[in-house]
Amino acid sequence: MSLNVIQSISDMQSISNALRKEGKSIACVPTMGYLHEGHASLIREAVKHHDIVITTIFINPLQFGPKEDFERYPRDTERDIAIILAAGGKYVFIPSIYEMYPPEFQTTISIGNISKSFEGLYRPGHFEGVATVVAKLFAATKPDAAYFGQKDYQQTLVIKQMVKDLNMGIDIQVIPTLRESSGLAMSSRNVYLSPKEKKSALVLQSALQTGLSLIRDGNRRRISIEESMKDILAGCPEFEIQYCNAALGDTLEMPDEFSETDQIVLLIAGFLGKTRLIDNMTWSSK
Repeated sequence: MSLNVIQSISDMQSISNALRKEGKSIACVPTMGYLHEGHASLIREAVKHHDIVITTIFINPLQFGPKEDFERYPRDTERDIAIILAAGGKYVFIPSIYEMYPPEFQTTISIGNISKSFEGLYRPGHFEGVATVVAKLFAATKPDAAYFGQKDYQQTLVIKQMVKDLNMGIDIQVIPTLRESSGLAMSSRNVYLSPKEKKSALVLQSALQTGLSLIRDGNRRRISIEESMKDILAGCPEFEIQYCNAALGDTLEMPDEFSETDQIVLLIAGFLGKTRLIDNMTWSSK
């Protein structure tokens, strides 16, 4: 089976319109390429529930800050296409930067409170770039549903807010983070890590597990949970913490104490050498 590769927005819209007229349900899996098993799991899950799965590959310059890794972000389109095919995807949309952002492009989308903390604090403009590109990818692919990984937890909340506020009518599905056999959260940026750094990076999972254990044991004091996680991270001095927090899972607000029924998310981000890592785990009484 071959993969249908589309590069222009107008062609993608025409194809999606035709598929919808045939009564096909469409799912979109937005990516920045350099796919791994985590992306493949999103495609496989989408294939289970929809007739057509469109994977998008676009490294979005709007969501990279001036000192971030846009130029060196890994790229391997041939490998990506093989992974999409193996996972059951039938279409891939790979627009150019010019196609997405022609010279006359002027519009961006800004999301409110949910985008201001954590990633939004350390990466100004990041979520404006994310919201803008995802809105454009949705306008091109015209999906009924879209699939995202839990690893980018705050991003999933931002996209859900955008879809709700702009009445897009798209079902946003969030799939649990896939991890390497060591426990390290899968990420395209893991390719930057040396073997030693990969081992050191496991401290993130250890810290998150420590926080979860405290919550399971009945500890609802936010500062206590955060300090315990930070104590674990301190055991790896080469990891430079940006944030290490517990927050409400639906709003990212940080009360002094959580209730027994709150959904809680534990979030960590920082640098290991030159590589920025993020990870999270969630807890719910349900």
